[in-house]
Amino acid sequence: MENNNKELVELYIPRKCSATNRLITSKDHASVQINIADVDENGRLVGTNKTVALCGFVRRNAESDDSINRILTSQGYLTGVYSDKQ
Repeated sequence: MENNNKELVELYIPRKCSATNRLITSKDHASVQINIADVDENGRLVGTNKTVALCGFVRRNAESDDSINRILTSQGYLTGVYSDKQ
C-alpha cells in the first residue's frame, strides 16, 4: 500500500521462492534467503549482490543445492556446474 506521497507503507511484503515462484508466507520457518556478493576480477566486493530465496518446500525435498546451482547458472554466476541434460 502507498500513502499520498507514493511511499511504500506496508509492514509485511511477502517474498517469492526463486526456484518455484511460490509465495513464502510468514509461517514458513524453513525458508532461507541467501545473498551472493558480486566481486571484481581481484576478488574484492563490488557492493551489489544477488538474492536467492528458497521456500521450505524446496528445502524439505532436498532440492535446494540443485536449485541454487540452476538459478546461479542461468544468471551467469556459475559455469560448468549445472546442465539441462542431467
